[in-house]
Amino acid sequence: MKTNRAVLLLIGGILLIAVGLVWTLQGVGILAGSVMSGATMWAVIGPIVALIGIYLIVRWWRSRSRAA
Repeated sequence: MKTNRAVLLLIGGILLIAVGLVWTLQGVGILAGSVMSGATMWAVIGPIVALIGIYLIVRWWRSRSRAA
């Protein structure tokens, strides 16, 4: 059961970092072609989402360290 949680933390963290990065790039206007492009709101939300992803990966890393 703990292994499933660890895998979810890792995958969830990676996905949140990727989504946060895309949203940030769209918000600052680097990635064009979307309604979100150039919208300041996404330039703020994106890094917050990426930080949550980093937090999940840190939790995964710590749980992995404790298990060893």
